[in-house]
Amino acid sequence: MANFVLIHGSFQGGWIWKPTVRLLRDAGHTVHVPTMEGCAERRHGLSADITATTMAREVADLMFYEDLDDVILGCTSSGGLVISKAAEFAPERIKRLVYIDALAPQPGETTADIVIRDPDQMPYEVSEFARGPSREMASAGLFEDVEQPLLDWALDRITLHPKGGSDVNLDKFWAESWPATVICCTESVNPSEAHQRRTAEKLNADWHEMASGHYPMLNHPDETARLLMQAAEH
Repeated sequence: MANFVLIHGSFQGGWIWKPTVRLLRDAGHTVHVPTMEGCAERRHGLSADITATTMAREVADLMFYEDLDDVILGCTSSGGLVISKAAEFAPERIKRLVYIDALAPQPGETTADIVIRDPDQMPYEVSEFARGPSREMASAGLFEDVEQPLLDWALDRITLHPKGGSDVNLDKFWAESWPATVICCTESVNPSEAHQRRTAEKLNADWHEMASGHYPMLNHPDETARLLMQAAEH
């Protein structure tokens, strides 16, 4: 059986994986879905010190303290920054990286270079240390293909994301070779297919497409779990 560590993206927590996690655990796999500091149920720990690098250190520490080896380290959205940096910190524990509609900035590239923003898009809500979409904005954008009652369940759980969690230096990551799988959601605008294809080409990764919006782990858990288990078989 495989060891999965699945990392959420912006405005989320480990909860985003819940429908998929149930299937993986039912199949006998070990699955960890940590929530990063400052997010979801850990939002009360929000501070200026949180970055994508500190989140990556949390993931590396989790793998160490849980004695996890041959890890399938998966992610969604901006979680791509986190798992890439975590792989730098603990390369000996990684079996395969799985990017599900995820960002993976290459040297000299920032998240702002990757994310396509509609000029008419509503502005994010902003606090001292975090930012993110309103419930209305998330409903019309990020979760637009998620149906009720799952939609309300997800909207009740979104939180602002730590400002420092949006960028990270991955020069060392890209200087190494990593077994990887890239899963592109064809009904999602961000990150673009072009960005995800660059990621796949750079990593010589397996490429898959899903007819889904940005969060297939919510509304397409069967296919998401199948592709994760397929990645574990390599």
